[in-house]
Amino acid sequence: MAVCPKCGYKLKLTDWKPNCPKCGINLNYYGLEEKLQEEADVAEIEHVSVQKKIDRLKASFVGSPLTVIRIFLSVLPLGALMLPLCVVNYNGPFIEQTATKVNVLTLYNFISSLDFDALFTMAGSKLLGRGFTGFAVSMIAILLSAVMVLISLLALTMAMGKKGNIRNITNNVIAICLAVVSLLGFNVFAESVNSVFPEFFSGKIMFGAYVYIGLLALLLVLNIYLTINKVKVKYKQCYIGGIPSEEYFKMVEDGVSEEEIHARMDAVLAEKETERLAEAAKKAAEKKAKDDAELARKAHIDTKE
Repeated sequence: MAVCPKCGYKLKLTDWKPNCPKCGINLNYYGLEEKLQEEADVAEIEHVSVQKKIDRLKASFVGSPLTVIRIFLSVLPLGALMLPLCVVNYNGPFIEQTATKVNVLTLYNFISSLDFDALFTMAGSKLLGRGFTGFAVSMIAILLSAVMVLISLLALTMAMGKKGNIRNITNNVIAICLAVVSLLGFNVFAESVNSVFPEFFSGKIMFGAYVYIGLLALLLVLNIYLTINKVKVKYKQCYIGGIPSEEYFKMVEDGVSEEEIHARMDAVLAEKETERLAEAAKKAAEKKAKDDAELARKAHIDTKE
């Protein structure tokens, strides 16, 4: 059996009218204002949370000149991968000497058409196994390093979070370590194959690999600097029911009742409305004074004429 929310009267089946037979309140709309107020508070609290995330996102990218530089330093290593990373020279009987410069695109095309069964067979060879193992490690490591660069670029969106700086430094360190492993793996491959076929094969690291690692190192240094000298996030002032969000959350934390909080909101909103009306009245008075002055000026001119 339903009960009146105000007076506790037990409603009967014959009480079909929208008003309580005892106290007369409208059962359909009783407490609606409070519910709407609560929903408005929840919406404004969510807005505060979203606004803070937006403010941190802005600070991550344009919070200071160094964060802007960090964006470019995060992209440049990907460009460095387009430079020649290594060169492979090979020749033999009835084969014209050929030098192939390798960057990330040629490496990707090579891997996409690679016969992995043959690679595993060569890696298991007693003669060239060490070399082709280094070759496989080198390919995998440089591609994983490129993936880490992409991840670190995307992670800039969370750079001002609680673990943002540690995440950025960790991503940079992993990318650098993978690049160094790739470089060492290629050297193992080149030296191993060259020791078996000294007249027919040679390979060496080119400047692109060093540029790539150098840019990653610069990015790491910058992220360490930004970790020590933190960028200040400029949070936009947000309000909940007219109360500054900081004051609202402090009142909730202190256990202030909803009635007191809403009373404070009503007082603040009433004060703002009074200020608005006073400002409107002031502007109206200034406009009237200006119009009266203009009319007096015109009347003075007409009198002279």
